[in-house]
Amino acid sequence: MSRDLAARPPEAADIAEAEAFLAAHPEITAFDLVLIDLNGIARGKIIRRHELLPIFRSGRHLPGSILGLDVTGEDVEETGLVWADGDADRRAWPIAGSLVPLPWTNPPRGEVRLALFELDGTPMAADPRHALARQVTRLEADGFHPVLAYELEFYLLDRERAADGNFQPLRLPLSGERPDGIQVYGVAELDRLEPFIDAVYRGAEAQGLPVETMISEYAQGQFELTLRHGSALRAADDLVMLKRLLRALAVRHGMMACFMAKPFAGRAGSGMHVHASLADAEGNNRFADRNEALSPLLKHAVAGLLETMQESMLVFAPHFNSWRRFSAQSYAPTTPTWGTNNRSVAVRIPAGSPAGRHLEQRAAGIDSNPYLVGATVLAGMRKGILAKANPGPETTAYAESAGDELPPDWKSAIETAARSPFLKGALGERLHHVFLALKRAEYRRFANEVTALERMLYGEVV
Repeated sequence: MSRDLAARPPEAADIAEAEAFLAAHPEITAFDLVLIDLNGIARGKIIRRHELLPIFRSGRHLPGSILGLDVTGEDVEETGLVWADGDADRRAWPIAGSLVPLPWTNPPRGEVRLALFELDGTPMAADPRHALARQVTRLEADGFHPVLAYELEFYLLDRERAADGNFQPLRLPLSGERPDGIQVYGVAELDRLEPFIDAVYRGAEAQGLPVETMISEYAQGQFELTLRHGSALRAADDLVMLKRLLRALAVRHGMMACFMAKPFAGRAGSGMHVHASLADAEGNNRFADRNEALSPLLKHAVAGLLETMQESMLVFAPHFNSWRRFSAQSYAPTTPTWGTNNRSVAVRIPAGSPAGRHLEQRAAGIDSNPYLVGATVLAGMRKGILAKANPGPETTAYAESAGDELPPDWKSAIETAARSPFLKGALGERLHHVFLALKRAEYRRFANEVTALERMLYGEVV
């Protein structure tokens, strides 16, 4: 027991947090233990109330292979986390501030999120949250405190498929009608979604999630929610918790929350735009304008993101479907450009207060892992800052891709990521290896599939 206590990592939540929560919530009898894997999928267990305090005291053993699962939950041996090390246990520890009620459950349950560590208390290198934490530490050593905020675009769909098997937009709860047309920024659609929106805001308040504006987006049944900015780790935590909240509430309202990057061929894709700035130790924004012009530090960070975008695309677009989102004039960037108040670029400097100036990285899809995206964005910013790089002239209109700035498809992105010293440094060598093993296994699954379109085109023709 003494060896276990000595291995307690400093990042682990204090047991006082659990004691106070149990005292405040006598009605909660069970808790979800949640670990976020490399695909951004929640994995874990449900425990009984009496098991919570022991986990805060000494952690909970979980197999390291939980971070070597593909999107279907199958082991990928090439990760090195399965039989290569005997499917060995690591120890999961609660994340401070993550113990919250689950407002959608009856009988009521709670949730605590976990990070995975080696048995000696060192961070388990394949845990994506540790990759983001490491980039935060590097920037803090340089005197910068990263501040992030994520935007979440998603579809609300009917749980019943159409006759042809395709997704259908939801039926709005108050009218029973499906949204008609795009109706971007439409308020009537939001009004008719009132029962669900009310549940989202109440659930977010119960969980301490800084959810702000909801928007009807650029397709039938597509919406956007914004999260207030915060520390880099907390911002990513908020995003994964919000996706879990939306998915659970959608089921209970007869809908499906869909976080595919491109669920419909002819409609808008869903992004996960990352807003980023750097503060000093007193909380002052280091990206604030200087002498009525953009800060040199901000420009260096933008340059770093543009320089590393090609190598980062597998993180921003990690799945086969992710690559359907990138097309001309689609609000998804197809070339590494930057500009002020311009939504066609990859890195945008939004209009707004000069004191609150920040950048927006627009390449990531909502199907990407926010910890990996955050780690990669911060590493790119830091690279540009250390090199005092110049982003070049800004783009003032839509810029067509020249064809060679970014990988053209998923397979090329995998190969580019495999060759990238930058991405290996951003994610860490072990996580880089595991992530690539997972993506290669996922690619093989698609490559081996014979599709309905192939049968239709070639079956009786060639």
